[in-house]
Amino acid sequence: MDHPDGDRSRRLREVAGLFFRLGVTAFGGPAAHIAMMHDEVVRRKKWLTDQEFLDLLGATNLIPGPNSTEMAIHLGFERAGWAGLLAGGAAFVLPSTLMVLGLGWVYQRYGSTPGAAWLLYGVKPVVIALIVQALWSLGSKAVRGRLTALVGLAAFGLFFLGYNEIALMLAGGLAVMGVENFQRWRSARLVPAVLPALPALTWLAQAAQAAAPFSLRVLFLVFFKVGFVLYGSGYVLLAFLRADLVGRLGWLTEQQLLDAVAIGQVTPGPLSTTATFIGYQLGGLPGAVLATLGMFLPSFLLVAVSNRFIPRLRSSPLAGPFLDGVNAAALGLMAAVTVQLGQDALVDPYTIALAAMAVLALFRLKVNSTWLVLGGALLGLARFLAAG
Repeated sequence: MDHPDGDRSRRLREVAGLFFRLGVTAFGGPAAHIAMMHDEVVRRKKWLTDQEFLDLLGATNLIPGPNSTEMAIHLGFERAGWAGLLAGGAAFVLPSTLMVLGLGWVYQRYGSTPGAAWLLYGVKPVVIALIVQALWSLGSKAVRGRLTALVGLAAFGLFFLGYNEIALMLAGGLAVMGVENFQRWRSARLVPAVLPALPALTWLAQAAQAAAPFSLRVLFLVFFKVGFVLYGSGYVLLAFLRADLVGRLGWLTEQQLLDAVAIGQVTPGPLSTTATFIGYQLGGLPGAVLATLGMFLPSFLLVAVSNRFIPRLRSSPLAGPFLDGVNAAALGLMAAVTVQLGQDALVDPYTIALAAMAVLALFRLKVNSTWLVLGGALLGLARFLAAG
């Protein structure tokens, strides 16, 4: 249904404003970003129901690219159409991109990365609380019975045994679809809504096959290829970039790559803005722009193509259960990532108490997640100053 021009403009401003604010404050990786988005668009603004949010999350987990950025693109489209699709993703990525660009300039000028341990010390416990809240809310929708509960628990356990995340989600979807449609299993065919174009990816892989002088064109193609095949945690990005930029092309040293990932970690927004930092180090401002564009352009293309298939997936007697299984597995993986993050975040009584207070503020006082993140940063700074 079309909205009047005034309503369309208002929705577009809402999308741009929300995701720009989240882009400034969304620390902690994709799980935390998605938790903050859920808090805003489901609990507070009621743009979507829990089930609709889960379906978008499941669809996002099935396509390559940075998950939280793709959720911003999906949610922007749901709220404000095609203009919202562009505004949601761009507004979410822009703050981190600008911060990373500034830090890239500092790094190139002074040869070191500015310390931000005090910031992460206070923010990480709040991030854990945000993810716990999202798991609690989404879990009540994703776990539809014993079968989906088992799928979620299996994904949680197998993650720690080293199984691939996308394989676990696909297996969970197929398991639920198979059990709930046993009689139709032999005739059922699962056709993914979106498949990366293999010939195109082959060409992209061959475009920079061996060590070569630096080229802006090849830089763009390297990040465009990575954006089209990156599954799983944002830290999988490190393996891709090491193989291409350190091992094959020889454009970066190991230390430069680790510094680039560190910059991506201590800034809000998607870790994939590491591309901006690397692009700036290699090719100045044009390199930063092209690397960032190459990294995120596939996400906009994949979401634009896949979004229209999501309602059909939910209504299908075969694909609906498949999506239920993917959702359950995704929640299990999200819980597993929370355990890993918790080991790094809850390191002393102060951080444990901070996480507990954040949980109380979220569940009982309904405090906005943005203010909690900022409060955590200030408390981290206070602790840093008190320590001398």
